[in-house]
Amino acid sequence: MQRLSRLRDAIAPPPADRAAQAQRHLDSLTKPPGSLGRLEELARRLVEIRGGAAPAVERPVIFTFAGDHGVVEEGVSAYPQVVTAQMVENFLRGGAGVNVLARQAGARVVVADLGVATPLSARAGLVSRRVADGTRNIARGPAMTREQAVAAIEVGAELAEAVIADGADLLGLGEMGIGNTTPASAVTAAVTGAPVEAVTGRGTGIDDATWRRKVEVVGRALARNRPDRADGLDVLAGVGGFEIGGLAGVVLAGAAHRVPVALDGFVATAAGLIAVAIAPAARHFLFASHRSVEPGHAVALRHLGLEPYLDLGMRLGEGTGAALFVHLARAAARLYTDMATFKSAGVDARCEP
Repeated sequence: MQRLSRLRDAIAPPPADRAAQAQRHLDSLTKPPGSLGRLEELARRLVEIRGGAAPAVERPVIFTFAGDHGVVEEGVSAYPQVVTAQMVENFLRGGAGVNVLARQAGARVVVADLGVATPLSARAGLVSRRVADGTRNIARGPAMTREQAVAAIEVGAELAEAVIADGADLLGLGEMGIGNTTPASAVTAAVTGAPVEAVTGRGTGIDDATWRRKVEVVGRALARNRPDRADGLDVLAGVGGFEIGGLAGVVLAGAAHRVPVALDGFVATAAGLIAVAIAPAARHFLFASHRSVEPGHAVALRHLGLEPYLDLGMRLGEGTGAALFVHLARAAARLYTDMATFKSAGVDARCEP
């Protein structure tokens, strides 16, 4: 709890005057004001987060955390739970979607086991920080104890602080866990107050009958555990997951150290909801990489006040959207730092009527 308390105390909104400073520089560049659209917004926010310093995205790191969920007992997924462990092996071999996109973006991927039910052998590249062998079934009781919720968050924060100390300048969130859109739906409903049907999607591609069962399971989990929406730890312990908690810890560490954090899809954004419930000012350090086709994702993003930069119909997770966002953030940063100003280029900036 000591690390969590320290991080929470360190999180504050960026200085209010930095946005205007950044905008003045953007308006001095050789272009009509606002003509680079949301890339300008992105650059401005990066400058704000860095306290007015020039933005840079040179050492991005994506965290792909894995954990299993007892709620798969309720038949809410199209895939068996063993696929979580199999996909972790795929990450370590470099063959998953996030590996391909991260390599292209020049991003490092940190693969961590926070609670995979199937035992994983020790091997190069795997960070083993298991809280337990998967969560309990949220339809029948809490996912974890409050102490385990704190442990999951602090594991994620510890891993994030290590890469920040090593120079990471952008953190991306990714995850793997069969059945994890069910706890993500429960977290989203709990924090936002949205109806269960509005935040529960088809995850891995379930059929109509399975979707109806999933909606019923999420509703039952909320009724059984009654999470306090104002208490992020209570929501995580009641209906969350270990990988969700770990990613919330990454958000809190990024916010405390003023490093931007790129959310991926629905599950990663549920982690963002937990983090912001714990430390509301953490929202200032979040970027929505893309909009997932999962209906709950749009609900979660609205609650966080975020507009996604991409909308590609993606729903893979793993950190794939965060990897794509690296390109946009790097482009925005380099436009800010490398583009000529009207003065330096000798271009007349006056507008004629």
